[in-house]
Order: sequence, then structure tokens, then C-alpha cells
Amino acid sequence: MAAVLLLTSAPAALPAAAQSNAQAEGDLRLRKLEAEVRALQRRVFPDGAGRTFEPEITAAPSGTAPAGAPSTSAVTDILARLDALESQLRQLTAGQEETANGLRLLRERVGVLEGAGTQPPVTATPAPTQSPAPAAATPARATTPAGPSAQRLAAVSAIERPSTGDAGADDYAYGFRLWEAKFYPEAIQQLTLFVERNPNHAQISFGRNLLGRAYLDDGKPREAAPWFLRNYQADKNGARAGDSLLFLAEAMTVLKDTSRACIALAEFAETYPALATGRLKAQYDAARGKVRCN
Repeated sequence: MAAVLLLTSAPAALPAAAQSNAQAEGDLRLRKLEAEVRALQRRVFPDGAGRTFEPEITAAPSGTAPAGAPSTSAVTDILARLDALESQLRQLTAGQEETANGLRLLRERVGVLEGAGTQPPVTATPAPTQSPAPAAATPARATTPAGPSAQRLAAVSAIERPSTGDAGADDYAYGFRLWEAKFYPEAIQQLTLFVERNPNHAQISFGRNLLGRAYLDDGKPREAAPWFLRNYQADKNGARAGDSLLFLAEAMTVLKDTSRACIALAEFAETYPALATGRLKAQYDAARGKVRCN
């Protein structure tokens, strides 16, 4: 009889044990999901109140089921709640991604607006009302500089251009005559022509040096200095290389660049001691007297 009871009760015990294990496992899964949902809700809605979602599926109200009708077990209720929580979790995740994307787009728009705001908006300024010009108004004069006078043109034309058969030498000689007559702009034009046409001429050192002097005598030390430096650097043994270095010091003195003037004077004394004590001694002493070098 006991064996019969044991056999008849065993089938009932096995489902009960399985149900208990499933319920425990479901409770654990449920608590874990509920914790994740609460954490995600706090992240998406940090201000809390009124921003949580109720489960879409709630447990059926407890009551006595009619005889013969299948009752909703605790495991079924847990599974339903789990499905609801997973649905809420998906919604919250999608909402968080949408919010993050919206914030990114907002930051981009703010960045564009701030970038555009670095320049003040251009506002149309109404043109000032002009009163009608008087009938006898004097026409505006042209701003272009006046050309050389007829008297100057005649004086320049009176300077004879040499013709020796050496075109380079003739160009330099004519430039020298213009400079000597103090027609400095014309001399600059002519000597520039000579330098450009005859870079290897025997008188090129004379030509570059005289071109710098024409600029310097015309009151343009800034334009003169590069020619003096170029003549010295191009050929330190050139016939007028030493002269150019000394004139470079003078140009720097006029420009109030004492440092470079002193460097040029020191270089001249070291490189051309014979000139410093000979042909150019007076000019060298005068140049040193205009600056105070350490």
C-alpha cells in the first residue's frame, strides 16, 4: 500500500520541484532586469518623478479559478513580467540613443552658429544723400603724378649718349653721366638697364655700386641697400665691392639701423684694410663718426 502511495505521489512531486526551480530562476532574472531598467531610467530621466514606465503586462488579479479552468501559475506570471521588462528595456535603450543623437545634432548646429557669429553681420548702410553739385564745379584733378617738365626733358636730352661700339660700356657711361648731372631717376633707369643686360660685363661691379648710389643720393636708402649688399656678395674682389660695403653702412645709418651699420663697418675694416687706410680712409672715418659701435 505504501509503495502504491509512493508511486502515485511521485508524479506530482516532480512537477512541483521543477516549478519551484523555474520560479527561483525567474525571480532572479526578474530582479536583475528590474535593476537594469531602474538604472537606465535614472540615466535617461535624471529628474526622476513621473518618468518611469509601468509594465505593459501585469499579473492577473488573484482569485479562485473555477473548477476545471487552468490557473495562471507563478512561473507564467514571472515570464509575463520579464517580457514586459525586456520590452521596456528596449524602449529605454532606443530613447537613449535618440536623445544622444539629438544632442549631437544640437551641438553641431551650435558650433555652426558660433562659427558664423565670429564675423559681425553685414548691415546695409544707406548711401548718404548728396546735394547736387553746383553748375560751375571744378572737375576733379587726376591723381597720376605729373611727368617730367619740358625743361627737364630738354636737359636730359642734352646729355650725350656715348657710342664706342661696346654697347655695355656705353650703357654704363650714359648712366654715369645722368647720375653725375644729378638726374637720379633717369640714372636709376639707365643703370638698371645696364645691370640686367650685362651681368658679366667687366664694369658690372661699377654698375651695381653706382645704381645703389643713385638710389641713396635720391633719398631712397632702403632701395639702395640691397644693391650694395648684392655687389659685395656677388664678387668680394670686384672693383667696387669695398665701396659698396662702406656705402651699405651709410645706408643703414640713414635708416637708423645701427647694428647692421656697425656690422658692415667691421666687415669693411677686416676685409679691406688697404682701402680703410688708403683710398676710402676719409669716407670710412666719416661713416664711423656717425654711429657708436661696441
